[in-house]
Amino acid sequence: MTNDDPVLFEIRQSHLNTGLRGIPVGTCRTSAVSPDKGVSYGGYPVAELAALAPEDVIHLLLHKRLPSPAEAKAFAEDLRRRAEVPQKVFDLLAALPREGHPMEWFIAGLLYLGMTGKTGDWMEDALNCIARTNAVAAAIFRVRAGWGKPIPPRADLGYAANFAHMLGAPGAHPQLPELLRLFHVLHMDHGGGNLSTFTGKAVASGHADVYVSLAASMASLYGPLHGRANQECLKFVRDVGTSDRKKAEAYVRTLLAEGGKVFGFGHAVLRKEDPRAKVQYAFAEKHFASDPLVRIVLALREVVPPILMENSKISNPYPNVDAVSGSLLHAAGLRDDDYYTVLFGWSRVVGIAAQIVDERVHMRDGKGVPIYRPRYVAENQPEKHLS
Repeated sequence: MTNDDPVLFEIRQSHLNTGLRGIPVGTCRTSAVSPDKGVSYGGYPVAELAALAPEDVIHLLLHKRLPSPAEAKAFAEDLRRRAEVPQKVFDLLAALPREGHPMEWFIAGLLYLGMTGKTGDWMEDALNCIARTNAVAAAIFRVRAGWGKPIPPRADLGYAANFAHMLGAPGAHPQLPELLRLFHVLHMDHGGGNLSTFTGKAVASGHADVYVSLAASMASLYGPLHGRANQECLKFVRDVGTSDRKKAEAYVRTLLAEGGKVFGFGHAVLRKEDPRAKVQYAFAEKHFASDPLVRIVLALREVVPPILMENSKISNPYPNVDAVSGSLLHAAGLRDDDYYTVLFGWSRVVGIAAQIVDERVHMRDGKGVPIYRPRYVAENQPEKHLS
């Protein structure tokens, strides 16, 4: 071993069967998560990108730089050109059982997109999938929830505005399009080691196509320990049930004393308040300060951290991105939280697709990352024989 090949991590027996937590397996070109600064995309703090058009941030993740004004216009037009979804995809969605979870519909939708439109080129398929996921995710809301038939996109609207248009959500708040734009940018990527991103890259390492790999990613996101966090946080907010600081504090202390969990606070990497949460809190205070659930969320932001700080074992008592996102979506008129993970997936498809392209096209001087094949150590297995 030379200085040019440093030891990054020493594997010990105690690290086995721990979900690879913290064990380096590769590099990530799209984003990073810093304990002190939070999430950044291509070196830009995500809070600085929060006001941008999603198309500009998609360009950043795919090409590792923000576009010039001319490039931004051309890229947005290219995504619109790619956005047409074959009717048979909508027909297939309409035939799915309503008992299926919205995420199961979303996984099926990604597979249908691949079966009806893949090219075999990693970047082309990534761009097409990103462009077309907009209409598929919106159609899942409309068809499964019984809102009506899918709504065609408009040529004069941008990515997020078109998504809000295609949703056609009954009773939506006027700020829903802006909230969805903000939500999309804040949730696009989160480093390379979360379960859904790792899963997608691992499947793609076997040279499965982008669509199948992203469907596998969404299957990982579907699990309650990963993508459903904002649903759990919304349930927690409802359970607290009051924006009165003293009553909320009493509820949280009782909950912790009884062994319960406080959702929306803490983070595996961050050691300060999540900058994505700060952006959403500001949006909540500006547009939804009178909403009952948002008022509870704002109260919990003040109440919970001091309580958690009393426990020396808690390294991060601060709110994360999920602390407020579910309550904001509810306040904006999307009241069925079973669909919130679909919105998470709608956003995260961008970052995962970009990372898949990186691993297949750019890593190792263009050779790509080899097929994932971690080693499993055999446990003690006494020799046996059939009698």
